[in-house]
Amino acid sequence: MARKPKNTSTSAIRAGDSTTSTIRIIGGKLRGQTIQYSGDARTRPMKDRVREATFNLVGPAIKNRFVIDLFAGTGAIGLEALSRGASQAILLEQHFPTARLIEQNVTSLKLDERVEVIGTDTFYWVKHRMLKHEVVAGNTPWVVFCSPPYLFYTERWTDMEQLIQTICKLAPPQSLLVLETDQHLDLARLPWPDQWDIRNYLPAVLGILTIQNDAD
Repeated sequence: MARKPKNTSTSAIRAGDSTTSTIRIIGGKLRGQTIQYSGDARTRPMKDRVREATFNLVGPAIKNRFVIDLFAGTGAIGLEALSRGASQAILLEQHFPTARLIEQNVTSLKLDERVEVIGTDTFYWVKHRMLKHEVVAGNTPWVVFCSPPYLFYTERWTDMEQLIQTICKLAPPQSLLVLETDQHLDLARLPWPDQWDIRNYLPAVLGILTIQNDAD
């Protein structure tokens, strides 16, 4: 059972604040429920049609899986995964007020016992903290969602490449890595480029990798 979400910041964005909008969960047991979204420029929500396509591609593999959302933003991807049958989730978000708002959404959906929200730098957490987490260190296959700001694929490519490689090295066999990028990334630069299932929903591009743990 996931630990109670961390109190990442005291500077919460109030759910009733005039700057908030809502995002709808589009499938599963929580279909139609809404979550608050701050509208902060640093947060880029995945478009509904891309989110629907993502979960259609993942399909029943989400059932009873452990989910890690590396760049949670609104939290919509992780919460959608739980709605569709994932067992537990960790949502990572560096911007503390945004992380706090995700926590409020988790509570409003009564998912506190299944979700942990961590206010942290994703690159640091994956490198130094991930395997110290008691649930992550288990043998249950993961579904890892990686939907960072698109600029990370150019301005922080070395970090992104290392992040992908680390996830693939540490994940249990048959875990899935779901990557969202845009058309500016040369997909041939991805680690193990011939093993990705690539789908275009321009401007978004989705890549799904089934991790075998035999590619070093």
